Parts: sequence; C-alpha cells; structure tokens
Amino acid sequence: MKMLAVRGLVCRRGERPVLDGIDLTFAAGEVTALVGPNGAGKTTLLRHLAGLDTPAAGRIELDGRALAGIERAACAKLVAYLPQGASAFWPLTGRDLTVLGRLPHGADLTRPLSAADAEAVARAIERVGGVGLADRPIDLMSQGERARMMLARTLATVAEVVLADEPVANLDPAYALDAMSVLRAEAARGACVVVSLHDLGLAARFADRIVVLAEGRVAADGNAAVALRSEVIDAAYGVGFRHVVVDGFVQPVAWSRPS
Repeated sequence: MKMLAVRGLVCRRGERPVLDGIDLTFAAGEVTALVGPNGAGKTTLLRHLAGLDTPAAGRIELDGRALAGIERAACAKLVAYLPQGASAFWPLTGRDLTVLGRLPHGADLTRPLSAADAEAVARAIERVGGVGLADRPIDLMSQGERARMMLARTLATVAEVVLADEPVANLDPAYALDAMSVLRAEAARGACVVVSLHDLGLAARFADRIVVLAEGRVAADGNAAVALRSEVIDAAYGVGFRHVVVDGFVQPVAWSRPS
C-alpha cells in the first residue's frame, strides 16, 4: 500500500502564504485527521495531496515518487478525492453517481458494468446506507443524502489513498458516525486515509493521528492526547476549550472566548 509524503510544501494565494514549509508523511493503514480553524490550509493541503494544485515550492511524493510525475490515469486509480461540498450539475441517480468512481478503472455510463465494477458500486452504496437512494436523482436528495452518495462515489474507486475534505459537514450525527466508521474501515483494509474535520471529537475518536494546522503551519502532530492539548488548540482556534473523556476518548468542547 502507498505512503504519501509532503516535502517543504509552500502554497500561496497571490502574495499570501496559505501553507508555509509543510513536512508531513501519511502512512498506509492509518486515518490522519487534519484540523484547524477556517483558513488554516486544510483544503489547500488536501488539494495538493490529490495533485490538483501546483505548489509554489516543495513537492508531494507517493512512495518516494513525485506525484506530479505520475500519469493522470494511473493516479486516478491510486488516489480518490472527495472535495468539500462535492456535488454534480446534472440529475444523475445515486447509482450512476457512484459509477463515476469507477471511471479510472474503465467503467462509464454508456455500457453495462463489468462484474468487478458492479460489485464495487453496489458495495459502496451499501456501506453509506444508500440503497434507498440508488435510483433517486441527486437533485431530489437532501444535502446530507447527496453527501452520502458522494462518499459512495469515492469509496467505489477502491483507491490506495483516500482524501476526504469535510465529509461529515452535512450529515446527521448517526450518518456522521457511519461515515467515519467507513473511513476507519478503509484504513483497516490498508488504505492511506487523510480527512479534514471541524469536529474535534470525531477526530479524537476515529483518527490514529491528528495534524493541527494554524496560519499555514503545523501547530501539532500526534495522537489526540498530544495534538489536542489545551495549549495547542486554544491558541489555534482562539477559544478556551474544556476537555472531557468519554470511553477513553478525549472530547474537546469549545467553551469560552477570551475577554
């Protein structure tokens, strides 16, 4: 399975650095959560990990090879990316939307699926609880229902690297837990999973490792006990957090703003 590495990554929007000298590695078989306030660079980092943006400096490596040097078709099989608020602009059914995740493997919507493609699509739909949505046009779905089917599309690729940007943002608590369990299962099969989250409690519960980004830099990197220390996240978010422990998991709760 694959390992992603970020070497001296610098990204700018105009003259403003969004990411400044990022060095990180992401291992197969692990869920890494990216957390931090709005504008910290989480989405920018994920887009660079997916090979969608070109850095001002530094590089992204996949098993020691520059991601930019890997042929697009090959990269699409290896790396599945779920963008924040992902949608489609035509009324595909939930099943056809999920089929799009098999395009890197040669599937398309103009001919019957191969047995392998059909199995991957059916399995992905089942894993997100989307069987009842499979025949419904996505423009008739709620935001949360659409988000679940977008995750199914990502899962259908069966990629070795899974990148998800705020995959639980529009989900009810039950489906948010389900989605994180699915991403946890992706790591269990050996995938390298990197997910951005605003919910620090979910990050603490489901991630093997948490990277806190603040002002374009890595403020902390480690397990929940290390990365979510008060002195780290209070400074990163500008909020006073209280910490409770539930079933052994640290759960930071935003409690107060500095006076």
